[in-house]
Amino acid sequence: MRRVSTRPLALLLAAWIALSWGAAAHAGLSVGADTLAVPGLTLADMQADLDPQADGKGIQLRLTAKKADIPAMGWRKLGLALEGQLDRDELGRWVFAGRVRLRGAPGGALTDAAVNIVADEAANTLAVSITQDKAVAEVALPIDQVTHAQITLKNLPAGWLQGLLATVWSGRLTAGKVNADLALDLLDTGTQAAGQFALDGVGFDSPGGKLAGQKISGSGRLGLDTSQEGATVDLDAGLRGGEWLLGPLYANLPTHAVQVSLSVRSQKGVLGIRRLRLTDPDALQLEGELGFDARGDLSQLRLDRFNARFPAAYDRYGKGLVRTWGLEGLRASGDVAGHVAIGPDGPTAFAFQTGGLDLAMADGRLGVNGLRGSLDWSVDEDRPTTRLGWRSLQVYRIPNGAAEGSWRSKGGTLSLEKPMAIPVLDGDLRILSLGWKPAAATGERLQTSLALTQIDMGAFCRAVGWPEFGGTLGGAVPSLRYVDDRVELGGGLSLNVFDGFVDITGMTLSRPFSDAPVLAGNIALRNLDLSKMTSVFDFGSITGRLRGGIDDLRLVAWQPSAFKASLMADQGGRISQKAVNNLTSVGGGGIAGGLQGTVLKLFKTFGYKRIGLSCTLKGDICNMGGLGATKDGYTIVEGSGLPHLTVVGHQREVDWPTLLRRLQAATKGDGPTIQ
Repeated sequence: MRRVSTRPLALLLAAWIALSWGAAAHAGLSVGADTLAVPGLTLADMQADLDPQADGKGIQLRLTAKKADIPAMGWRKLGLALEGQLDRDELGRWVFAGRVRLRGAPGGALTDAAVNIVADEAANTLAVSITQDKAVAEVALPIDQVTHAQITLKNLPAGWLQGLLATVWSGRLTAGKVNADLALDLLDTGTQAAGQFALDGVGFDSPGGKLAGQKISGSGRLGLDTSQEGATVDLDAGLRGGEWLLGPLYANLPTHAVQVSLSVRSQKGVLGIRRLRLTDPDALQLEGELGFDARGDLSQLRLDRFNARFPAAYDRYGKGLVRTWGLEGLRASGDVAGHVAIGPDGPTAFAFQTGGLDLAMADGRLGVNGLRGSLDWSVDEDRPTTRLGWRSLQVYRIPNGAAEGSWRSKGGTLSLEKPMAIPVLDGDLRILSLGWKPAAATGERLQTSLALTQIDMGAFCRAVGWPEFGGTLGGAVPSLRYVDDRVELGGGLSLNVFDGFVDITGMTLSRPFSDAPVLAGNIALRNLDLSKMTSVFDFGSITGRLRGGIDDLRLVAWQPSAFKASLMADQGGRISQKAVNNLTSVGGGGIAGGLQGTVLKLFKTFGYKRIGLSCTLKGDICNMGGLGATKDGYTIVEGSGLPHLTVVGHQREVDWPTLLRRLQAATKGDGPTIQ
């Protein structure tokens, strides 16, 4: 291999050769080399031809290289063609004017650009100007130190800098223009650059799509330091408009300037923002650091200080983070300040204080008004006691009154120091104990014990949109745990309604904050007064007492998907004509025992000995049953006395939507007709 070395008089695009050999070119010169290396540039398979002009004024230069490497720009294995005229001006300076064409440069850089080079040996300066369309790059450097340069960029397509970005990060520039004034130094260990810049509509993304931005504009100062071990970027800028995605953090910048200061370290695909300061005057101020692993996932977040003002802070910066918690459509007003730290395995510390904050989910499931006070938690150190309370609280549309609790972090658990009472629907919810482990990614995250007293069922029905009925809800929950993504109820709840009791046991609620939570449990009915119950639902009058239960109940998105229901009234009583019609419709049956429809109309009520109805729901089919099998189906009502009444259900399998429509019709006004 032949290797050519020359005294460097230029930095860009092999004009050094022309300038170095200009004095020998009067007779024409052709040079070829397998490899030519000068500081900042390596050419392979290079061919240069220098021919004197016919009028003796200057030299015609043609230079090609199959592979050109400019490490400072991250450009590798580019095709290069340079052609133009070299001459001396009246001041004795070497002047080159021509065109340069690169093949394979990022963003189509310099595919056909005008180039002008002025070398002033007396002043020890070399000036290079390159223009393509509206893009201009100007370089000035001392001839005896070509590793140092002053660079000016105007209207440069951001994609042209893709190679330079690749020396720092694996991401990709997608759009926009860049202006800059930079000082550049090529060192044996890497590249250093510093100066001012301006962005206009710049976009970028990453291979995994977890780090991205679009339509970003602004200006500021930049520092770059690269080496084999990694790269460091220091940035102080005022940015306006555009969108950023940094893992789970999403920002939609306003039209006014947001001040951003950061120091980024990139090494082997791992990205660390070691210093981050953001000031958006009417929305958010913060200081801290972030870390991303090689996949672009957030591995560390530490905000030593944040101060957020809502709703602007949520609209501009909070939506992405809240979405990672499984929440959508948050409404917020007020302010909050504090600090937070999240490591690779989850949160390690947080503290916040607020003088007044209102939060609510758009669908009304959760909400708090007048939140005030503070919380302070750490996974590995004890923290002082704090107090936090609210003016009102709403959970699944159930309104709760004002309350305040005293909290203490110890051993990684944030605990309620003493019981607190929350007014609920004319009664009370007493939180006897509560312990929350924010760092627990799996297993038990929360444990509490509760007691409910004198919750008004009428108010509860109004809150959830049920037909209103009287009674109270009460009971003790010795253990309610949040394990993994599931709420588990230990003990049970007892509702004192219709002069009897409804007991709820074995309840679990999976994915409670998702769009499709799954509720499972068992419900037992004890000694309910049927006359009170049927009057509420306008079903028709039935007297007597009801018992039974709904076992293996499963609701998905609050809609039944499975259960085994069995209802029994076996102490006798009276049933009205309307209730007979409704029971007949629900069971898809008719009147048996010889009682004709015309005779039925002569009586307002009938005596019965037993009433029984069952339904086992699996999928969309409900398998129906009653007191016992008959020739044509199953018995729903067994009469007593005269006239003797027997109601028979004929349909063993009923489509659940059909049965639901029958039940809804049976509890509305006039009720259904016999089918």
